[in-house]
Amino acid sequence: MQLTRVDDHVHLATGTNVNWALVTEGDSVTLVDAGYPNDAGAVLESLAAIGRRPGSVAAIVLTHAHLDHMGGIPTFTSRYGTPVYTGAEEARHARREYLQQITPGEMLGQCRHPRGVKWVAQTLRAVLPHARMALSEVNTAPFDVALDVPGRLVPVSVPGHTSGHTGYLMPEAGVFFSGDALVTGHPLSTLGEGPQLLPGVFNTDEARMRTSLESLRDVRADTLVPGHGPVARGPLADHLDAALRRGA
Repeated sequence: MQLTRVDDHVHLATGTNVNWALVTEGDSVTLVDAGYPNDAGAVLESLAAIGRRPGSVAAIVLTHAHLDHMGGIPTFTSRYGTPVYTGAEEARHARREYLQQITPGEMLGQCRHPRGVKWVAQTLRAVLPHARMALSEVNTAPFDVALDVPGRLVPVSVPGHTSGHTGYLMPEAGVFFSGDALVTGHPLSTLGEGPQLLPGVFNTDEARMRTSLESLRDVRADTLVPGHGPVARGPLADHLDAALRRGA
């Protein structure tokens, strides 16, 4: 687990090729995503590294219900009754009313090159035996209304990567948590680091994702905290332009 301080109230943690974030307000924490199922111990480690306990987590906000982002959530819901929030459509995805996720066949297709073989091996270690995970208790978060959670995060609709993908804006700090709608790196990317879209195999509707990103131009943020890759500083609109220009 690697921990990066974003500002006085936000830290970015990196587990198995994926990020989650910790937003503090006093002694309480909001978790933004929670890594792979087998990253749960690393999530607890990240809390300890900033001087917080698992019971300090007042809420978890979920960008989308892929296993690398929701895997650590049951540790908190089962032991501490921690509430989970996401957009209405993504809540259906989290409950596994339907599934939008890379298939085993598509994963196998990544083994045509060495970086793909490495990524597949790391992913299997991070997921198994929890590949069929679903969340039963998920609260619907209305878009564009601040949640009563540490950081007062505002859910923002950014569909495309999944049908209900949700970003979160922390207005007072100018921080945008983009999940997988906009990233700054990935083991399967050939673009190196910098604002970019995930490789197309991961995206449910890439055309819709591009439209969603265009709609973020008026969001006032100067710090991007992505689901994959390092933190990016500077106006969000500049990161959007760079990603849309580069493609995936």
